[in-house]
Amino acid sequence: MAKTTHVAAISIPAFSHQASIIEFCKRLLHVHRHFQITCIFPAIDAPLPATLSLLHSLPPNIHHTFLPPVNKHHLPQDVPPAVQIQLALSQSIPCLRHALESLHSTMPLTALVADHFANEALQIAKEFNLLSFVYFPPSAMTLSLFLHLPTLHHQVSSEYRDHQEPIQIPGCVPIHGRDLPEHFQDRSSLAYELILERSKRLSLADGFLVNSFPEIEENTLRALKEQATGVPVYLVGPIVQNGLSSEANESECVKWLDKQRLNSVLYVSFGSGGTLCEEQVNELALGLELSGQKFLWVLRAPSDSANAAYLGAANDDPLRFLPNGFLERTKGHGLVVTSWAPQTRILGHASTGGFLTHCGWNSALESIVMGVPMVTWPLFAEQRINAVLLTEGLKVALRPKFNENGIAERGEIANVIKGLMIGEEENGIRQRIEVLKDAATGALKEDGSSTRALSEFGSRLENFAGHL
Repeated sequence: MAKTTHVAAISIPAFSHQASIIEFCKRLLHVHRHFQITCIFPAIDAPLPATLSLLHSLPPNIHHTFLPPVNKHHLPQDVPPAVQIQLALSQSIPCLRHALESLHSTMPLTALVADHFANEALQIAKEFNLLSFVYFPPSAMTLSLFLHLPTLHHQVSSEYRDHQEPIQIPGCVPIHGRDLPEHFQDRSSLAYELILERSKRLSLADGFLVNSFPEIEENTLRALKEQATGVPVYLVGPIVQNGLSSEANESECVKWLDKQRLNSVLYVSFGSGGTLCEEQVNELALGLELSGQKFLWVLRAPSDSANAAYLGAANDDPLRFLPNGFLERTKGHGLVVTSWAPQTRILGHASTGGFLTHCGWNSALESIVMGVPMVTWPLFAEQRINAVLLTEGLKVALRPKFNENGIAERGEIANVIKGLMIGEEENGIRQRIEVLKDAATGALKEDGSSTRALSEFGSRLENFAGHL
């Protein structure tokens, strides 16, 4: 009788990453139905409610466990949420080792799949003689940057944003230093130190699983195979959410969209954690109004921190921050919902013709899968890299210009929205994203590139398990 292939998958305490690895596990089981998978989730204060909702729908051979929560007050309070998340993960390593030891003694593990920000786990995998893989929720371009970072760190002595020449990431479109992730922008910071440390640790992996597909990052895949020094790189995407269970906003959004014309609505959302400052909320509102285009806006209370909602949303009523009279003037022309909306339902609706997005990779892929052109509005993390890929590499998006204070002004916003929805640029962008939509659909078919990659990955695990 063949040995059971048991895989542990470890994420970080951030919903977008946890949602992505859950969907990856479901895809893996679709291809290898006899696998057993245990998802391990670190937590800050408590498990994330949105993640708990996703866990209700898991198939029986995906199990999950939460590590004891790290108290947020025991983390440095003067660092960005992304740094708090990485430090919380580091504090959870002893509990992770114990959890893996317990799993291994109950049903021996074959492999460990770790989020790239949880790659301290790679060393633990070696201790248990497991295969270890890095699951990369962002793009292959971002993985190429992380693998290249130790070299780039020595090549560039100045701050990256001050570097005069565009930076060449292997296999990718050139990028200005200012568009590198936010935690690259201060080389003396703890954030950069942690990123560099994690980049160096990637060499411990036996392979990489990337949420992308060849048609959008073919050149990058070739470069990755050279950078990864002989270990396999599997493009297993597009891995996107199928949507959470019904919420109060869902019927309101869908009913409103049902009344609109084909491709006439711009969907505006900054993901699960993105926030704008109060001045920018005001300019965006007036820009939407000035554009004359219909819109569905997921509004969050403003903050001076772009990722303030990443570890918990504010309690303020977002609607009170809108310009005076805005809701009355745009009634019937736009719909504003607060905090959450059924994104995949909205992007898949026939009335949705554009997406103003923060360029989180999950959102970018969802837009590509649904064939919706984008306005890119990156806020934090690797989102500026994604914006460069979408606008300059794939040419399926437009990007507004920001003034010297970092604000996109209402006139600029209106012009970019009109350029996407009704301008001369629109047809070429829509045609290109339709081609990518078809490619994404093809990648997920039974003989598609994503399915083949998952099949090869699973076969490697089975072969390893058979020799234990």
